[in-house]
Amino acid sequence: DAGVHSKAWYAATCDRKMAEDALYQSNKDGSFLIRKSSGQDSRQPYTLVVFYNRRVYNIPIRFIESTRQYALGREKSGEERFDSVAEIVENHQRTSLVLIDSQNNTKDSTKLKHIVRVS
Repeated sequence: DAGVHSKAWYAATCDRKMAEDALYQSNKDGSFLIRKSSGQDSRQPYTLVVFYNRRVYNIPIRFIESTRQYALGREKSGEERFDSVAEIVENHQRTSLVLIDSQNNTKDSTKLKHIVRVS
């Protein structure tokens, strides 16, 4: 267990569209939640959904079997790894998260500031 189920930012029953709608409604930079990934793949169990600059970013959270740790996005050398999903959230409440817009090839960054609850 990634330590997500008791957390305010975990939207257990939320799909991608619900998450995106909730974040657009919040309309605050740094709004976020974590949902189950659409694919139900054990190597990518969750998705971090972040609102910034009128856009919603869906960032995969990978589970690394060999180390039993979690990491964000595609695998890269020197990436940060965490022992739980909660550690990812806590870390990015203190340090900025890089947001990559693959369509426009731009980079932004924001901290995770506002928990969005999906009803």
